[in-house]
Amino acid sequence: MRTAILQPPGSGPFPLAVINHGSTADPDEREAMSLAEFEPVASWFVDHGYLVALPQRPGHGETGGPYLEDIGSCRDPDYERAGLGAAASIEAAVQYLTRQPFVQKTGVVLVGHSAGAWGALAEASQDAAPLRAVINFAGGLGGHSYGEPNRNCAPERLVQAAAAFGQITRIPTLWLYSANDTYFDATLSQQMADGYRGAGGMAEYHLLPAFGEDGHFLIFSAKAAPIWAPIVAKFLQIPLQ
Repeated sequence: MRTAILQPPGSGPFPLAVINHGSTADPDEREAMSLAEFEPVASWFVDHGYLVALPQRPGHGETGGPYLEDIGSCRDPDYERAGLGAAASIEAAVQYLTRQPFVQKTGVVLVGHSAGAWGALAEASQDAAPLRAVINFAGGLGGHSYGEPNRNCAPERLVQAAAAFGQITRIPTLWLYSANDTYFDATLSQQMADGYRGAGGMAEYHLLPAFGEDGHFLIFSAKAAPIWAPIVAKFLQIPLQ
């Protein structure tokens, strides 16, 4: 997997934060994807002493190879299988990086956006990587079905899949969604978090204010950092700088 590494000053070993990108059902768009930067979030973690990795999963951009995250048809999506496909790639990145001498072996934080956040939640359910927490920015699958905003292939199945992950996950997760997210609206994101918690998972859910034209993408904007940064700092018990 093509991966960007951002390292704080010093020789480490550093705690690891892995930031996971979103995806698309369009194979041409996946092939053209560049390596995600997530500058505001990545910089925040580096400033707080984390080594940040930004892996590009198989089936995307220069990494290429097979796409492991297909939900199947929109009429009959398998959100669990797709999430676990992404999780396998995330797991490989974590295992490789935590074997490096400049990376701590435990306490890994997974951060993700959209499909990457869904994959991070799936990975946490596997109890394999040495994880501390998951931070989910607008996670989910099946949004904008048939190219239409505020339409999901099968929202009830997304809620069921969230519950399935929550049932077997034992680390804390932070869920951050915007009020004007056109992929996963306020009702659906709340239902997913409730399903996750109801099944036994630890999910701290925040519905952030509407941001820009589509709050689904607030993770990319430096202007949104003052909204989410205090929440993330409190969740990870990191003093604000």
